[in-house]
Amino acid sequence: MARELSMAAVLFVLLAATSLQTTFAVTYTVGDASGWRIPTNNKAFYDDWDDDKDFVVGDILVFNFTTGGHNVAEVREAAYNACTTTNTIFTESNGPESITLNRTGHHYFICTFPDHCSSGQKLDIEVQNGSSSTVPTRPGSSPETPTGVLSPPNSASSVLVATFSFVFMSIHVLLRY
Repeated sequence: MARELSMAAVLFVLLAATSLQTTFAVTYTVGDASGWRIPTNNKAFYDDWDDDKDFVVGDILVFNFTTGGHNVAEVREAAYNACTTTNTIFTESNGPESITLNRTGHHYFICTFPDHCSSGQKLDIEVQNGSSSTVPTRPGSSPETPTGVLSPPNSASSVLVATFSFVFMSIHVLLRY
């Protein structure tokens, strides 16, 4: 009986260590329910939208827009500030579009349709290394359910894993002797 309990404890520790050491990337729907569109009555809508979000490498931005009505282009800072639509890094015209954040630093996104960027349809985010600290609040809100893309474990989960491992290994030793 003690041997079976010991094996169960070891299995539990392994499962806990595996699940706690993986942190999932977060999928953000740009603009939440409003999507990617020209903001009405608030040119700073997308600046406000990203204020409470911490973007990390591996996170995904979903730009919800109607094909033919908008697009999303990544541009350099000068083009973002001036709403210049030439020399984009890339432009995606089929909505909705998912973009994986694959590098740190600032990312600048605009809509290249005439007057859309100057009307506020632009987004400037900063991407960090590490784990996302934003926690989903409710279904359908941003950030959404994790997508399964792995990022490095954060230090809190590593400490928790070490604690669980120590406790269960101690139980195993006590039950064995």
